[in-house]
Amino acid sequence: MATRSVEEYKAGLNDGRTLFFRGDRVEDVTHHPDLGVGVEHASLDFALAEDAAYQDLMTVKIPDTGETISRYFVSPSNTDDLLKRREMIETSTRLGGGVVLLIKEIGSDALFALSLVAKRIDEQYGTDYLKRVETYHQRCQREDLSMAVAQTDVKGDRSLAPSEQTHPDYYVRVVEEREDGIVVRGAKAHTTCAPYVDEIIVLPTRNLTEPDKDYALAFAVPANTPGLKMIVSPFGASSSSDFHSPVSAHHRMIESLTIFDDVFVPKERVFMNGEWDFAGGLATTFVQFHRFTAVSYKPPLCDLLTGAAALIAEHNGISRASHVREKLMYLINYAETVRALSKAAAVDCVQTDGVAIPNSIITNVAKFYFASNYHQMVSYVQDIAGGLVVTGPSEEDVIHPETRDYIEKYLGGAAGVPTLDRLKLVNLIRDLTASDFGGYNELLAIHAEGSLEAQKITIYREYDLERCKSLAKQAARIEEGS
Repeated sequence: MATRSVEEYKAGLNDGRTLFFRGDRVEDVTHHPDLGVGVEHASLDFALAEDAAYQDLMTVKIPDTGETISRYFVSPSNTDDLLKRREMIETSTRLGGGVVLLIKEIGSDALFALSLVAKRIDEQYGTDYLKRVETYHQRCQREDLSMAVAQTDVKGDRSLAPSEQTHPDYYVRVVEEREDGIVVRGAKAHTTCAPYVDEIIVLPTRNLTEPDKDYALAFAVPANTPGLKMIVSPFGASSSSDFHSPVSAHHRMIESLTIFDDVFVPKERVFMNGEWDFAGGLATTFVQFHRFTAVSYKPPLCDLLTGAAALIAEHNGISRASHVREKLMYLINYAETVRALSKAAAVDCVQTDGVAIPNSIITNVAKFYFASNYHQMVSYVQDIAGGLVVTGPSEEDVIHPETRDYIEKYLGGAAGVPTLDRLKLVNLIRDLTASDFGGYNELLAIHAEGSLEAQKITIYREYDLERCKSLAKQAARIEEGS
């Protein structure tokens, strides 16, 4: 098989997986009134691969076989590969209403990290993890599979190690070793897109010590594996009309609490089992790739906020006001800084075992800049838009014969701007910044792909302060060694 069609992707999701949403068992995620929106959004990945306008960006041909595959499965070997990957992520996110698709981006990030760390584990312990990772990677590529990554354990008491918790299953662990595989138990939180992907890749979430070796795990299982259960989050997942929710009615990601209730994992799908001293390394190697994915998909949302703010300023008749122009300048600066840093991370990449890894410091600076400024940017958009964002009329009243003329008369804006267009734009801003979906985006900015503290730690740890200190000593005429 080469790339799959949208229809083939959707058909593959009807596999008996165990999903629960708002107290009900979901039998068919593709036709569910709320969760089906996530499926339709994600299916854009497959649609773009078939679209002549985007095929060259989204796919590549394997020289040896002539087979066409998704570009996501290509391990980056140089700057050009990373720049093309960045462009692919930004483009698909822009076409997805500013919402990343994330059914191959995150999974391929995990595959790249696994290949690098598996090699090091094999060298130290004589295991055969790299061969398993490569075989699994080839299968995902060949069958054009969608993937989610379950990394964040539910953790319990954050001040305690996994083995010190009040019960042993706050972190996913091995509960049985078999000749042909392992049995695992525990739960992972915030598993994005898990309800509508083919495969779940599990990674460790933190550094571990030897007493926690049962928690040093990496593996992959199909989403319909017996014992794998997903409790799907309702937040940001409720369907609405195009008028009230022009973005989220069609484009959104959906998360789950992913439970491993004594799940059997075949040996060939196990990529780490007990090598506790490599757990932290795998976690951080993954985020080196995944934060690059993050800063590649952020610019379209920044552009959308900027465009909405500029347009509502015109609709409100305030586009010439100096304070409005200043806020628009900040929004433009925000978007272009994130975009430029994401490109710089690719240009200044590091080669390891033939794989190009985005520059870690630049990637984390970009992610920190985006996350630490997002709420301020949202406030600029809300300030320009005004209170109508949360006090506007319902769609029913806009079309009701007894109320529509009043709305048309009293909620108009600048001359020449149709009242309905102004209300549609106000609702776009509400959807992005002041709705359930908007709140989801605000929390996502802080916590997705690692918290602000995680970026601070990485930047401080990896930056070459000695170089700067040496420069300061030279400028101060202080002799080296003193």
